[in-house]
Formats: sequence, structure tokens, C-alpha cells
Amino acid sequence: MLDSLDQKILESLLQDSRISLKALAGQVGLSSPATSERLRRLEERGVIRGFTIEIDPRALGYQLQAIVRIKPLPGMLHAVQKLIEDTAEFCECDKVTGDDCFIARLYLRSIDQLDHILDRIADKAQTSTSIVKSQPIKRRPPGIGRRMPATNPPS
Repeated sequence: MLDSLDQKILESLLQDSRISLKALAGQVGLSSPATSERLRRLEERGVIRGFTIEIDPRALGYQLQAIVRIKPLPGMLHAVQKLIEDTAEFCECDKVTGDDCFIARLYLRSIDQLDHILDRIADKAQTSTSIVKSQPIKRRPPGIGRRMPATNPPS
């Protein structure tokens, strides 16, 4: 569990992971050494796994996003997974339960590119594709920020 100071640290880092230690300490109301120690403990516990950058796919020419549900044909599970892994336009993929085995996010430069990529999968899997219109919730960690936590229903 995280205390309120750890949550403040994480919220600040989510806004700007390049923030200086001094500025971070000022935001959370601790000294720089105390903030540094908390950061070290958060990393040791695996709460913070790394500091990274966020790249806007549109700046790289990828104007469209698609969500693709993929159901491999019998005996094709591993071949489909390898194809997804080897296709650079797939930026995320979850292996799921249910009718589909994979749900993947795909970035595209054009709608024609979608056909080209799906054609490579067509003999190995059934697909169902949706074009993303907007993303009201960007990828975010659970339980951090001002969102209301889910409550457990009464038993």
C-alpha cells in the first residue's frame, strides 16, 4: 500500500518524470534527501519500474489507431502471436480469455495500411477491427490521482 506522500510523489512524476529532485521535494513537502529515499524505496518495491518518454505517434506520421480483436484458426496461435510481435505497427497486445485470443492496438499511416497488415493475418486468424475515434482515458496506473477508488460491494 502507498501512503499519501508516496501517492503525491507518483502523481508528480506522472505529470513530469523529468522533474528535478528539489522541485519534486517542494511539491510533496519533504526535504530532498527524504524524497530521494522514498523514490529509492518505490523503485526497490517495484512500484516505479522505470522512467520513460511518451512519443506522439502522429508526429511520426501515424494518423490512425485501430483496435484489432484476433481469433487464431486452429493450430495457428503461435504463428499469429509471432506475426503480431514482428509487425512494428502493433504497439500493444493483450492475450485474453473469451472468443478472441488477442486484442491489439495498431497504429497506421493510412487506412490502406490496415488492409495490408490484416491481409498478412487473414490465412491464420479471423479479425474484427475498430478504428479509434478518440481516447478519453489514456493509459494510466490504477489507483493514482483524483479518481474515486472502486468500492467492494457489500457481502
